[in-house]
Amino acid sequence: DDNTAYAAINRIRLDDLAPHIYRTHDGGATWKETTSGIPSDEVVNSVREDPVKKGLLFAATERALWFSVDDGDHWQSLRLNMPATSIRDLALHDNDIIVGTHGRSFWILDDMSPLRQLSPTSGPRLFAPKATYRFRRNKNTDTPLPPEEPVGENPPDGAIINYYLPADAREVTLEFFDTAGKSVRKFSSSDIAPQIPSDLVPPTYWVRPPEIPSAKAGAHRFVWNLHYSPPAAESFGYPISAIYHDTPLEPVGPAVMPGVYTVTLTVDGRAFTQPLTVKIDPRVHMTKAQLALQHSIGVRMWAASHKAADALSRMSNGLAMTPSISAATTNTPIDIGLFEPGEGDDPIEPVDDHEPATDSATISRLRSQAVTILDIVESADMPVTSQTIAAANDVDKRLTAALAVLNGKGTGTRQ
Repeated sequence: DDNTAYAAINRIRLDDLAPHIYRTHDGGATWKETTSGIPSDEVVNSVREDPVKKGLLFAATERALWFSVDDGDHWQSLRLNMPATSIRDLALHDNDIIVGTHGRSFWILDDMSPLRQLSPTSGPRLFAPKATYRFRRNKNTDTPLPPEEPVGENPPDGAIINYYLPADAREVTLEFFDTAGKSVRKFSSSDIAPQIPSDLVPPTYWVRPPEIPSAKAGAHRFVWNLHYSPPAAESFGYPISAIYHDTPLEPVGPAVMPGVYTVTLTVDGRAFTQPLTVKIDPRVHMTKAQLALQHSIGVRMWAASHKAADALSRMSNGLAMTPSISAATTNTPIDIGLFEPGEGDDPIEPVDDHEPATDSATISRLRSQAVTILDIVESADMPVTSQTIAAANDVDKRLTAALAVLNGKGTGTRQ
């Protein structure tokens, strides 16, 4: 609106510590002061209007960040985890808020889009998520920086899902579906977080918190890492390329393909859905065919690890072979190791052709090889090598033959 303007007045050098924000809707002919909700001793340095939603304002003060959804008539704190510091200016970039402070660096609030969607509601609310770029969480392969080293913090490596609960719920689930309606990943507030062993060598402050949606009343933010559930590896661990308070368990499941997904929030049986767009990292130069092949091999090896683990479990318990694998599986028992993932995994080597196809050691070795290949495929966004393709085909062939024998459909000898 060409006739609308907002002004922040700082009179601290005149011993006036009161907040002053003025607005005009008639080209400056008349002004109105609008600071309701901001403390009387909070000096205002800057005010900005959201370029997307009319009436959504942000104010930078000497101690915090504030926002208003009604054109400044009422203000609420948006300080969150920021220190109490002087914010000298702020900028709005796409869905993010960037603030510049006096002495405490720049701060960025990733994804403020829920503020644009606020409206009166009496029930649960799933906010439309912003488009998400699929990228690898860390390019660093060396030892981590010490916690006291001044560093910036990257945005979350995944899709940010925001939802609101008016009251505590018995159970909350978040499930993600592809365009074919197939479930890719599911999380529940009743999921059990893996226990961190007491003898873990690195301090536990390196560890990323588990991905469990909250069922408590209030506004919540959940980050899906854009991967399938973990493979059925023999062991899990934390990589040496660690990030303070954000180092995930590895190996991880295959990354999802770029495309449009559906996220469903279910609160005590009541479902809410929103579309989720996943884009490829613009720095990645791979064709659609190369991306599809990388994804296909990753999913095949992920499924092979679960099939082999299921076979080993049934063999040890003397049960019939009826494997059932779902991409949404989340509560796979996890044995957490030290900082090196996949300690029990073998390198990609051919299985001895003379070994019995139904030998548990052979199936265990095939599972380890499948996890190793998956880890190789997930290590970077680059075309899959011919050696990796051949190794994946070999694991698939041998595991299929072994499971056929265990199901009573094979000959008992390796083809």
